[in-house]
Amino acid sequence: MPNRDTDYKGPWCHDSDQMLTTLRIGSSITQHRSIAKAFSHQPSLLLQFNRGRIRHNGETPGCLYTVAEEVRPDDVRPHPHPVNADRWDWLTERELKLELVGKTVVTAAERLTDEEIAETRRKQNERGEDTFLERTP
Repeated sequence: MPNRDTDYKGPWCHDSDQMLTTLRIGSSITQHRSIAKAFSHQPSLLLQFNRGRIRHNGETPGCLYTVAEEVRPDDVRPHPHPVNADRWDWLTERELKLELVGKTVVTAAERLTDEEIAETRRKQNERGEDTFLERTP
């Protein structure tokens, strides 16, 4: 389902905790580099603030990639997860070549504290939610 509002020519990123050269069909890609970097650390909780700052609870060193070929509208479809309503995460419909941007490590500025994690989970429980993404003012 191509989205006419998406700039498919913009850079696409992928995150992984493994060294890769090719992306399999059904893999996630995004045009939001900071989100890809955060997910390279395999978090189970990610807070995205209105001003674009991202913090998470991931600890794993990872890898950040760019897609090394043109991505066309038929190459991707929006991820069906409910938190993807604004279409920041896409699934691939064909194999795509990747180029390693670099290895990633979690910085102190990215890491959520135990207290922040507990507070976010408490708020989610009150709302009857259980999701990895929380948007915060």
